[in-house]
Amino acid sequence: MRLTSLSGRCLALTLLSTFGMGATAVHAQSAVTLYGTIDTSIEVTNPGSGWTPRMDSGAYRGSRFGMRGAEPLTGDTRLLFDLESGFSSADGTLATAGTLFNRQAWIGVGAPWGEVRMGRQYSPIYIPFKGQLDAFGAGTIASGLNNLSKITPYTDNGITYLSPDIHGFTTTIMFALRDAGAGNGLSGNYETFAYRNGPFRIAYAHQDTQGSTGLRSNLGGVSYRFGKTTAFLNFFNGDGGSPRYHDDGMSVSMRYAFSPALRASLGYAYARDRSGGDNNADQFSIACEYDLSKTLMFYATGAMLRNRGDATFTLRGVNVTGLPAAYPGAPIRGVQIGAIERF
Repeated sequence: MRLTSLSGRCLALTLLSTFGMGATAVHAQSAVTLYGTIDTSIEVTNPGSGWTPRMDSGAYRGSRFGMRGAEPLTGDTRLLFDLESGFSSADGTLATAGTLFNRQAWIGVGAPWGEVRMGRQYSPIYIPFKGQLDAFGAGTIASGLNNLSKITPYTDNGITYLSPDIHGFTTTIMFALRDAGAGNGLSGNYETFAYRNGPFRIAYAHQDTQGSTGLRSNLGGVSYRFGKTTAFLNFFNGDGGSPRYHDDGMSVSMRYAFSPALRASLGYAYARDRSGGDNNADQFSIACEYDLSKTLMFYATGAMLRNRGDATFTLRGVNVTGLPAAYPGAPIRGVQIGAIERF
């Protein structure tokens, strides 16, 4: 019995070793990774008519799950793809009804000269570009940059080139084709340029989309890290969208790292109405983040947004629609506590 048991164990180890080597060989040729983010928070906001509690999903980083893959074509050229679906962790629904991969659905090629992607993608101005200009990562109700500026987050029919890092310089260029039922030609173009040298970073981005809700906007800024503190200064402007957005502004923010796991941020942002009115707004913000582990982060934020004239800006998140202002010019205040789990 002992010999039989020992023989069985040896056979099992041999099979596992064989299949293990096979799996390693396959993995060396191609790889598919399942990944995701669950971001859930409790927000209590006063849009000018009283305090309202609610549960949010995607206030800091949109809740999503996805699959990304890579397969070698030649020695240094790879086939790439990414399929990504957003959802609400509050009620389990898809972020966009009737669309499974509403965040990303593209295929491309990567090589030493950069990457080319085709399909639905993040616009180049979106995260991570926008998130690197702000101590609040352009997320949660605390980000005045996110609340007071306007960009296009996702783009259909995109053809994108992403450059490699060349002595600190990187660029991304995207052209978007029109949908089949909307005629021929381009529906928009995007360009980003960035330079990083040690603790210093400077970046600029532009977009110009067409159609009834077309939007032309610019976004740029600088950041500098000295010791445990990182300071951010940026500008933004835009014209278009529906309802029409015609504003420019700036934001300044600072992040201090008490430890590698604990960070606190302060910020101020201002938006100026360029449509001929005096519908300006500004915002003061504070936030704290704590990494409990490599995949789990807790955050807490607070913000006070002051609308002027008939302005109706509100506190929102990356994938959260803020409570509408109770009346034109209403002040908006809010606090938020949330957690992000990445897998």
